[in-house]
Amino acid sequence: MPRNVYHEINLHVVWRTKNNASVLVDVVEKRCHDYLLHRAIQLPGVRVHGMGGMPDHIHLAVSVPPTLLISEWVGQLKGASAHYINHEICNRRVLEWQTGYGVVSFGTRDLPWVVDYVRNQESHHSSRTVQDRLERIEQDDDVENPVKTGCTTEKSRVV
Repeated sequence: MPRNVYHEINLHVVWRTKNNASVLVDVVEKRCHDYLLHRAIQLPGVRVHGMGGMPDHIHLAVSVPPTLLISEWVGQLKGASAHYINHEICNRRVLEWQTGYGVVSFGTRDLPWVVDYVRNQESHHSSRTVQDRLERIEQDDDVENPVKTGCTTEKSRVV
């Protein structure tokens, strides 16, 4: 990549365990998060701002370079983390990921609230203040969804 490329590409990425199984607990959660963080920053230009989740899903807030192929990168993170947990930590098949993921881009000014959201998943889920668009891994065609930003709610069509 040329040295004179300016970019601000901020993404929120989420993916779920297969069948929403609650396997990301205790040592599995810690080791999975540590592994994902280490693996994510191996790619030059990737900056992880926050990671969190619940026993059945992972959230990442990242900035990425314009050369990153998101689908390939997320696929590698998912596959490598499952392999690591299953073969290096548990010596049995414990962690499997569902097919797919959700990705939402956001502006740099929204970085603080997105990072807060990612890091405080337990609080948001227990108080039911989850942001629907940051929890989705599938897109429903022809459905109107509220787009919630840090301060406002707007209507938009999912396309």
